[in-house]
Amino acid sequence: MSTPPHADEPEIRAIDRFLTFASLALAALAVICFFMIIIGTALGMKQADFTHGAWPIVGIFPFWGLPIAFLMIIALLIMSFVRRGRAARRS
Repeated sequence: MSTPPHADEPEIRAIDRFLTFASLALAALAVICFFMIIIGTALGMKQADFTHGAWPIVGIFPFWGLPIAFLMIIALLIMSFVRRGRAARRS
């Protein structure tokens, strides 16, 4: 049985949910791509083999995905701190 939220606790907005799940998905995909590269290299793929098909995207994704996910988490934390600070000042 769920309990009603406290009156002094700020509600979770749609942007907060988006940042949470998008950063989680982005970080998970980046880690999966990283392990795909490791497994591909362990199976004998050479550097030239990573230039064909979907491998360029798999190779770039950890490079950009993890920093973007990190920035999204930082933005989420800042937004949460600001929202809680404003809620504390009101009560």
